[in-house]
Amino acid sequence: MSALDSTAHFYALLQFRGRTAAWPAAAAAAAALEAGKSKIKGSAGLVSSEASLPGLQMAAFLRYLHVVLCVQASLKYLIEFCYTVAQKYLFEGKHEDAVPAALHSLRFRVNLYGLSSVELVPAYLLLAEASLGLGRIVQAEEYLFQAQWTVLKSTDCSNATHSLLHRNLGLLYIAKKNYEEARYHLANDIYFASCAFGTEDIRTSGGYFHLANIFYDLKKLDLADTLYTKVSEIWHAYLNNHYQVLSQAHTQQVDLLGKLFENDTGLDEAQEAEAIRILTSILNIRESTSDKAPQKTIFVLKILVMLYYLMMNSSKAQEYGMRALSLAKEQQLDVHEQSAIQELLSLISTEDRHIT
Repeated sequence: MSALDSTAHFYALLQFRGRTAAWPAAAAAAAALEAGKSKIKGSAGLVSSEASLPGLQMAAFLRYLHVVLCVQASLKYLIEFCYTVAQKYLFEGKHEDAVPAALHSLRFRVNLYGLSSVELVPAYLLLAEASLGLGRIVQAEEYLFQAQWTVLKSTDCSNATHSLLHRNLGLLYIAKKNYEEARYHLANDIYFASCAFGTEDIRTSGGYFHLANIFYDLKKLDLADTLYTKVSEIWHAYLNNHYQVLSQAHTQQVDLLGKLFENDTGLDEAQEAEAIRILTSILNIRESTSDKAPQKTIFVLKILVMLYYLMMNSSKAQEYGMRALSLAKEQQLDVHEQSAIQELLSLISTEDRHIT
C-alpha cells in the first residue's frame, strides 16, 4: 500500500467512524511541520544578518518557538489518536483496518522523535500484531526485531514499553506454536507490567490472559482456570468500582444543572474493545463447563453487564443480565445471588427509561 493509498484508506476509516473532524489536524500538523522547518531557516538567516538587532532576533525566535510547540502538540495528539484507533481495530480482530492507523502513528512518531527513538516501539508493535493477525509471520518478526533492537539501544525504556514488547513476542511464539518461548516472554510481560502498573491492574491482566490461553491449549486446565479467574477478578474489581459510584448516585438522577449522570468506564475505546474481547473469550470457556461451575460463568456474565452498562449499551447489559439470572435460576443458586442480578437489571431498566 502506497503512502497516498494509506492516507486515503485511513481517512475513509475516520469518516466511517465519525471522526472526520480530527483529520484536518493531520494536514495542519504536516503544514506546520514544513512551516517550522522554514522558520528555522528564516530565523537562522535573521540572526546572522541582523546581529545588531536583538529585538528582532528575539521576536523571530519566539515565533519559531510557538510554531514548534504547536507542531509538537498536534503530532502528540495525532500519535495517540492513531495508536488508539489501531489498537481498537486489533482488539476487534480487524487487522487489515488497523494497518493504516498504525502506519500513521509510526510516521508521526518519526517526525516528532526521530528514526532511532524508543518512542517508535509502540507503533512497531502495533504493526507486528496486525501482521500476525493477517498471518504474515515473517513481516511480524521484522517489526518485532526492529522494536527489540530499538529497546536494546535505549537507556531509558519504560517498564510499560518492555511489557508491550514481551507481550508481542509472546504472541509471535504462540503463532509459531513455540509455547516454551511464548511462556518466557509472557512471564516477562507480566513482570514489567506489574512494575509499571501493579499486579492487579487491568493493563497487567492481558499477560495473564494470554498465558492462560497457552495452558488451555496445552490441556493444563487447572492452571488455565486459575489465570482466567485472576483476569476476571481484576476486571471485576476495576468495573465494580465505577459501577458502585453510579449505583450510589442513582437515587439522585440529576446533578445540580439538571442533567443526567453520564455512565463512564474510565477506559478509552481500545481498552473497552480489549475488555470485551477478553471477557467474552473467558465467558465462552466458562459456558462450556457451566454445568460444573455455574458461579464462575455467572461471575463473568455480571462483569459484562457492568461493562456494557458503563458503556451505556443497555440492550447488551440486559442481555447478559438475563442470561445470568436464567442460569442462576436453572442451577438453583442461592437467593442472594439471584437478588444481586435482579438489582443490576433493575438499575439498567431504570436508567434506560430516563435516557429514552
